Amino acid sequence: MPAPSDRTRLPLSNYRKKRDFHVTPEPAPLAGEASGDAHPSLFVVQKHWASRLHYDFRLELDGVLLSWAVPKGPSYDPKEKRMAIHVENHPVDYASFEGAIPPKQYGAGTVLVWDRGTWEPVGDPHEGMKVGKLVFRLHGEKLAGLWELVRIAKPEDRQDQWILFKKRDEWAQALAEYDVIKALPDSVTTKPLGFIEEREPKAARPARGRELAIDLSGAVSAPLPAKLQPQRATLASSLPTSGDWITEAKLDGYRMLARVDKGRVRLFTSGGHDWTKKLAGLAAEVGKLPVSSGWLDGEIVVLNDGLPNFCALQNAIDGTANLEIVYFLFDLPYFDGKDVRNVPLWARRALLSQLLKNEGERIRFSQDFDAPAAKIFEAAAGLGLEGLMLKRRDARYESGRTQTWLKAKWRLRQELVVCGFTARGSKDCEVGSLLLGYYVGNKLHDAGSVGTGWDARTGGDLWARLTPLEVDAAPFDVAVSRPGRWSRRAAGSERWVRPDLVAEVEFAEWTAEGVVRQASFKGLRVDKPSRRVVREAGQTLMPAPVSQVKVTHRERIVDPSTGVTKLDLVRYYESVLEWMLPHLKDRPLAMVRAPTGISGQLFFQKHAEKTAMPGLEAHDRDLWLNHPPLLTVDTADALMSAAQMNVVEFHTWNSTVQRIGKPDRVIFDLDPGEGVKWGQVQEAALLVHTLLLELGLKAWLKTSGGKGLHIVVPLTPRLDYDVVKSFSRSFVRHLAKTIPERFSATSGASNRIGRVYVDYLRNGIGQTTVAAFSARARSGMGVSMPVSWEQLSALKIGAQWTVQTAREHLSFQTQDPWADYWSNKQTLASALKRLK
Repeated sequence: MPAPSDRTRLPLSNYRKKRDFHVTPEPAPLAGEASGDAHPSLFVVQKHWASRLHYDFRLELDGVLLSWAVPKGPSYDPKEKRMAIHVENHPVDYASFEGAIPPKQYGAGTVLVWDRGTWEPVGDPHEGMKVGKLVFRLHGEKLAGLWELVRIAKPEDRQDQWILFKKRDEWAQALAEYDVIKALPDSVTTKPLGFIEEREPKAARPARGRELAIDLSGAVSAPLPAKLQPQRATLASSLPTSGDWITEAKLDGYRMLARVDKGRVRLFTSGGHDWTKKLAGLAAEVGKLPVSSGWLDGEIVVLNDGLPNFCALQNAIDGTANLEIVYFLFDLPYFDGKDVRNVPLWARRALLSQLLKNEGERIRFSQDFDAPAAKIFEAAAGLGLEGLMLKRRDARYESGRTQTWLKAKWRLRQELVVCGFTARGSKDCEVGSLLLGYYVGNKLHDAGSVGTGWDARTGGDLWARLTPLEVDAAPFDVAVSRPGRWSRRAAGSERWVRPDLVAEVEFAEWTAEGVVRQASFKGLRVDKPSRRVVREAGQTLMPAPVSQVKVTHRERIVDPSTGVTKLDLVRYYESVLEWMLPHLKDRPLAMVRAPTGISGQLFFQKHAEKTAMPGLEAHDRDLWLNHPPLLTVDTADALMSAAQMNVVEFHTWNSTVQRIGKPDRVIFDLDPGEGVKWGQVQEAALLVHTLLLELGLKAWLKTSGGKGLHIVVPLTPRLDYDVVKSFSRSFVRHLAKTIPERFSATSGASNRIGRVYVDYLRNGIGQTTVAAFSARARSGMGVSMPVSWEQLSALKIGAQWTVQTAREHLSFQTQDPWADYWSNKQTLASALKRLK
């Protein structure tokens, strides 16, 4: 066998011959590269868009990367035998290469790192390469488990052809259920995932806390403290992808700590209020536990059909249903003369579990779940639970908010201060909405309002609680200006109160102004002092949208020309959620539905009808000229629900529901007439762009997904629709008058032969334009795609990208061409003067 230095140099000769390293940014091989035997062997899969898209599969061996070109990429389905062409070895440094290979260079195109990790050969890999059968295990961010490469080429074949396929093991999945290529199309360099074996472990992990001897070596003798501040969780922005975490359900109740001293039990809220008398029966149950002294930490809830119900808990605390309260215990900071806060969490919980082995109906152990956090989160959201608690298995118990305890929510939820209220309609004894706030330091900030989540009885109870607290002026130190003309409640109807009460509120998100959106009242928090209410940092975690919305008739053909199925369309919308939702959010819309496919009957839907789409927002009937409620798609679940109900196209207004009468954009739709070549459409777009720049207006470009292009001009929403539409009409007429051989300002096929019709009619109130990333209900199923002005010259057609290719295009985008669109502030004032 050659010496290692020979093995690393000679196999790269073909790689050197094919490349000019003065031109290409690809790494040149070094003369004395190490063999790579001193560290785990690397593997990398690079997504390569050259003359056509393919995947380069590479395994490190003897200081080089053995390489195969896999046109369709890997699949977790063992039935999928993917062609793999054995190509020249690459240097190990190539494993981290991402970038553009210049034109006229070998492999010209764009490369990104699709997956990376380490690999373990099963048997001798040198012998495997020699005989043409290589079995190995992958440990990557997307790929895991056993795989096999088998040579199928004959000696006389020009190409060294192999096949790559997944071996049957715990990681194998049918392609119809999971296509890793479509599900995870992006670079792991720009969007790292962490190792999949840590994110989604397949082998059942032993419940260590119960199977190992309980390690209490960190416990120290200590007197029982009179007070104990509980450990608090930080709101997570993502589920942990590494580390060892205990996962529990987030219970919808009140935090409660129990102090036991020589058999005497006292119950304290998280704010330190003594609730022993309120919950005397529960205290008696705690006293039956085999604990002579200690602090126990948990949550009190009332269960309805096995799930916590926050409203039922409130009624139980002050009513006759006190015996229905259940105390779930999850931690034990002190126990029988010992301070066990420095004992690892798993050991504290194991000890607590032993103490509760004869638990009754009212005192229970808060179970943890031995499954991937993502799967548990998905299940919790499906059941309607608030979310998950994730705790580091080895964490000590620390009073205050920590990073070793995390809470993950599928909808945001927190306490907010009640600062005022309004009456419900003409009823002067029932609350219609609560005005909310939160503290930043000593300053009380306006947090918006909540007007749903209670019945008439609760509305009356709130009225009775709030009217004695009334004051003359708003208590806010920092207020948010409220919309006037388009406000849902009449200006001046607010009644202000001392900020003493605390409400639990669930909501979709915080707006840019710092107010809650899509809020729902859950109850008053009598256990929390108002001065401790702050805005929690973090965001909701969205469970996998397709799994939340059951997709029926998955194999129905939507487009006969391409074979795109309903499942393909749903998966497309799932894959572009993060790009598409900002273009849909808060905008009234019209949807094109195709129940039997795009070759069947199509119809528009603008309002809420009998066919419900869960998650879509229906807005007030009087929002627009007494029309029926308008619909918006504001969340991932709403978008997926619409896709499940056969919506193909999404068309949006030029204004949002908050300022329905003030458009925040102008759109010019460039529609080529008969005989117009694509080059004329590109030229027309440049001319429109140039004129807009001369008027001092910045504009952004997107394909229509059909024949033409859309030019979008963002506006500060100050002017009404009449003024904005008048501007667009004058602009288009000026174009047609100045360059009549290129442009038409008049609709109708006969008026645009050989010319580009610039449609300004989309700028009227109630008019819509197909949204960015929306599919089109046309043969081929093109997609409306945002592009930069620099990309215009490379476009070949208005349907350049389709449902089948759009997501792959996005995975190669290093920059969002519309990144500055959202922050652009411009008005028509100057443009109107110049145009006149």
